[in-house]
Amino acid sequence: MLVEFTVVPLGLGDSLAEPVAEALKIVDDSGIQYQLTPAGTCLEGEWDEVMTVIRQCHTRLLGRSVHVITTIRIEDEIGARNKLRSNVSSVEKKLGRKMDT
Repeated sequence: MLVEFTVVPLGLGDSLAEPVAEALKIVDDSGIQYQLTPAGTCLEGEWDEVMTVIRQCHTRLLGRSVHVITTIRIEDEIGARNKLRSNVSSVEKKLGRKMDT
């Protein structure tokens, strides 16, 4: 499954770079495939491993702020693999060029 999530701790000021980096360390240490985007993080894996990582990120940032909002969007396709790359590659094929990253 492919899951895009965002964890937003409220009341920590204008920049979220530090808490995002803290959450990304959890993702990185998990060994799960991921891609950071400007507005969230995409994870690819099985339900339990993906949800465990998201819960850990949410809980960690809840330790920094009394109010945290976590949003989750799921794409689940039986038998699909490597969706982090294949979804983008499909669009690039239709465009006839590579996307800027």
